[in-house]
Amino acid sequence: MIMRWFPNGDDKVTLSQIRQVPGVSGVATMLPFVPAGDIWTPEQIGSVKKEINDAGLEMEVIESVNIHEDIKKGLPSKDKYIENYIKTMKNLSDAGVKCICYNFMPVLDWYRSDLYFPLPDGSNCMAYSHSYASTLTSDMMTKDMIEGCNDLTLPGWEPERFPQMAADIEYYNNISRDEYFSNIKYFLDAVIPYAEEYDIDFGVHPDDPPFPLFGLPKVVNNAEAIRRYLALNPSRRNGLTLCTGSLGANIENDIPSMAREFASEGKVPFVHLRNVRHTSETDFHESAHLSECGDLDMFAIVKALYESGFNGYIRPDHGRMIWGETGRPGYGLYDRALGSNYILGLWEAIRKLNT
Repeated sequence: MIMRWFPNGDDKVTLSQIRQVPGVSGVATMLPFVPAGDIWTPEQIGSVKKEINDAGLEMEVIESVNIHEDIKKGLPSKDKYIENYIKTMKNLSDAGVKCICYNFMPVLDWYRSDLYFPLPDGSNCMAYSHSYASTLTSDMMTKDMIEGCNDLTLPGWEPERFPQMAADIEYYNNISRDEYFSNIKYFLDAVIPYAEEYDIDFGVHPDDPPFPLFGLPKVVNNAEAIRRYLALNPSRRNGLTLCTGSLGANIENDIPSMAREFASEGKVPFVHLRNVRHTSETDFHESAHLSECGDLDMFAIVKALYESGFNGYIRPDHGRMIWGETGRPGYGLYDRALGSNYILGLWEAIRKLNT
């Protein structure tokens, strides 16, 4: 059990606080100020690792090493950025990293139409309205996200992306889904042999939300798409970050079934466990982790993972803001701490019932 944490003073939640959450042994982190495509140096990685280890925690998961847009587009410059990516992998491996969570979503890593949606119990959470999102331009969307970030970075919304966003969206509207998958395969075939050499599992993160925006191709949004993605490279290192909230935003996705299928194949090195509550087929808000608080059966998901032999990393995903806490939307301390212990309780009960 780990929690996500952002270094270099970019997180209101401290490592000492995370260390006090029962059952949490480490953090998933990143270097948010290194632009996509640049090499993460041993010195940068070592500095963050030392800070984490000095707090009594482990740094075995990186979320994320962002993929440069030229790789996603399949441009001639892609090879230079892939080479840099492989060098970063080597440096992370030397620092003891075992898992890299990443995504291949074009332009937009994720989006919410409301970062502080009020819930009846007095807490707030992130929410998504597809009808609202469909009315926005990329500039309007960027403005919404920046104004709601509480002066903290939002992963996937790095400032260097903004000037190019509209042009990137237009570019992707002119390539087919098959062409895009060809670009993914090129990347995987280049980096996966090094993942095997460096003993690093790769877990692709699903599209978030799983619905089309701006005509951008969707890559990992249902079981069929996941099967296609994993088939692009047969290595066991080519895996899935099973994000129950992202996939669960589509009410047609059977998350326990997906957990069972892909975990039993050894293709799930990392799981993001959270719940969502739908207000329509395409609109939802995030919720507390308990099954009764959303539309996902968390017991069934954890049971499927356990019975499929899952032995990777789990983190509680986006939480509500409760008890007056402020900070990065979705990443407060209190609700994620409650979520982690709910998940650990489910895991312990299922393990003991099975032994």
